[in-house]
This record gives sequence, C-alpha cells and structure tokens, in this order.
Amino acid sequence: MGSTTPARSRGLTVRLKPPLVRFPGSLSLVLPAHNEEANIGIVVEQALATLPAFSDDFEIIVVDDGSRDGTRAIVERLSATDPRLKLVHHPVNRGYGGALTSGFRASRGDHVMFMDADRQFDISDLALLSPFIDTFDMVAGFRKERHDPFHRRVNAEIFNVAVRILFGVHLRDIDCAFKVFRGDLIRSMDLSAPGALINTEIQAKARRQGATLQQVGVHHYPRVAGTATGGSWRVIIHAMWETIVLWWRMHSYHPPVSAPRPRSRYLLGDAAVGLGSLLGSFATTTLIRRARRRR
Repeated sequence: MGSTTPARSRGLTVRLKPPLVRFPGSLSLVLPAHNEEANIGIVVEQALATLPAFSDDFEIIVVDDGSRDGTRAIVERLSATDPRLKLVHHPVNRGYGGALTSGFRASRGDHVMFMDADRQFDISDLALLSPFIDTFDMVAGFRKERHDPFHRRVNAEIFNVAVRILFGVHLRDIDCAFKVFRGDLIRSMDLSAPGALINTEIQAKARRQGATLQQVGVHHYPRVAGTATGGSWRVIIHAMWETIVLWWRMHSYHPPVSAPRPRSRYLLGDAAVGLGSLLGSFATTTLIRRARRRR
C-alpha cells in the first residue's frame, strides 16, 4: 500500500487510500438518525473532514427521525457553524424509509449518497465507490464481513433470496446502508416504504427504469454505542408484510418518462413462491431463537 492522503476539518484527520477519484459534480450525503446522540456528532465530523477530498460542492443532510435524545440538539449546534450541514426534523418517528425519503427530497446534489449514522460504516470507504460514479447510475456497497448478531445475518440471507424471487433484484447485500445514486434518478422515484424495505423498493424501481448498477465491497464495524432495532420481532414481521404489499404494488408500477431504458414488469415474481420464502424466513428465525434460548 502507498501512503495515505489526510483530509482535515475541525481538528479531525481522516486517512484516505489513493488513488482518489473525485465526483463529477455536487454530492449530497443523507444520514438518517434515530436516537443516535452517542454517534451522530462523530459521524458528522468525520464526513465534514472527508467529503472535501471528493467534491468542492457537497452537503450533509441529517434526518432526525423523531429522536427522544440529544440527536437534534447536536446537529443544530454543528450546523450553526457550518452551512454545509442541514437538519431535517421529524417530530414523530416515521421509520427508516420515511427518514431516507425526506433526505432524498431535501437533497440537491448531482449525486446522492446515504449512510447509517451508527458508526458501523466508514465514510472514507467512499473512495472504493467513487471510481464507478461516472459510469453507473448506482453504486451499491456490500458488507465484506458483516458485524451483526447471527440471527440478523441469517434473516438477511433469506431475505436476499426472497427479493431475487419476487422482484428480480440481484444484490449481494440489498440492505447495506452505503450507496450512491445519480441524483435525478433517486429524486424521480415516488417512494412509499416506511421501513427498511425502502432499499428493496429503490432497487425494484431502478431495475424497471433500466438503471445501471455496480457493487463494491465495503467495511462494516460492530456497533459501539446506541441500540439497534432492525432485528426486533416487530420490525421483522412488519418488514414481511411490507414485502407483500410492495410486491403487489410493483405489478402496477410504470417507470417515469425520464427513465432511460424502461423495462417490463418482472413476471417471475410468483405470489406462492414469494410467500413461501417469507414464511420460511419467519420459521427459520423462530427455530434459531428457540435454539439460542435452550443453550
């Protein structure tokens, strides 16, 4: 490996591995945050230190999704001294999908990226995605080594299979929260999924629009602060229901006139097969949890 290039801001030093490819145009970073007071300040500071190496024209949009802790106050304090940081506030929690949708609507960049605000991703890994930005409509990260509990990894693998069957979307890690889109593409989508299924909705609609995609491995780190909610029973069951609803809605989806290469409806999304996959995911999770309790 060669030497690293430091990017400095607010006293932080972030190391970026060369070669570094800058963005052709402006960049918007969307950070959905719910009760992330222990993480949001660090994530924002690192982003402010890192993004100037990729673009001279960037913005960071933090969507405070009904947090009950100090998340909003921290972002307000930081944004008061840096106009590149913007806050979108939800008085009540709208869910992960609702937070991302608000962030996308507020964005103005030629390219729009989103990343979780829980410090499980490193913004400097944008250097791994940036070489493909000018060639593809979307560049999606996948976690090379996922640092999540075992049952969440099992659920994710089963869900990826169900998404391939139902929507014809083939991503190694569809829910990886480290992706970059062409700005006009993501803003052209009328997104409705309130929860984590927002990733599937984006990819299903992008596929119908004929958008091009590149996948790139990124690093994933254990959560060091805050509480994850994606593996709760309530979230899992709700996601299963949302998947069925989205599958049904996609049958009547028509790509916008701006779509460069519109594609016909994915005909292999068989309801019986899809429901079987979802029920299999539910049953597998149940068995895993019961086995863990017996230990």
